[in-house]
Amino acid sequence: MWRSLGLVLLTLGVVPVASAIEEPPFKSLLKEGDYEVRQYAQTVVAEVVVGGDLETASSRGFSLVAGYIFGGNRTVSAVSAEPVSERIAMTAPVVAVPEDRQSLEGANRWRVQFVMPSKYTLATLPRPNNPAVALRELPGQRTAVLRFSGFMNEVKVEGKAQELLMWLKARGMRAVGPPRLLRYDPPWTLPFMRRHEVVFDVEAKD
Repeated sequence: MWRSLGLVLLTLGVVPVASAIEEPPFKSLLKEGDYEVRQYAQTVVAEVVVGGDLETASSRGFSLVAGYIFGGNRTVSAVSAEPVSERIAMTAPVVAVPEDRQSLEGANRWRVQFVMPSKYTLATLPRPNNPAVALRELPGQRTAVLRFSGFMNEVKVEGKAQELLMWLKARGMRAVGPPRLLRYDPPWTLPFMRRHEVVFDVEAKD
């Protein structure tokens, strides 16, 4: 899958620089090693729903949303009534959410999302040319996160999700909804340097 994502980026003429990629800001509420509870503000995402296992769906979803941000869109220019396309900056992370299970293992339908740069609102983003790509506003979220690196597969990421659930339970916190997988690095990043996160929304008590 990582190789195919690299081919997508190269085909589109995109070589992102990790240090220059925007990430959604958050407030850290609790941090213990690789575990963290964060409060995120409202965000806007571009997303698609695709079928297949995690590898297949991630590759296909990435390609579809990348097509949108790298010019597969339309907006009305201030100086012309004719629709024009716009390149939208790449952000991190790329998010995968299982649609048909409460688990990262065994799902066959996935929601793949890019968080849009903070300069945009839902009203100011260009419209996707591809009807499969949807724009959506997400409310502020309190999330629990477990960070890890290296190669991954469905068994590994589901194991990390279970570790995070155990950590939450031990601290009297409750997960809400399915887990999400967040990936931050381009596919040519060495495995031991890659940043992945398994995330649950958590019930806020205040």
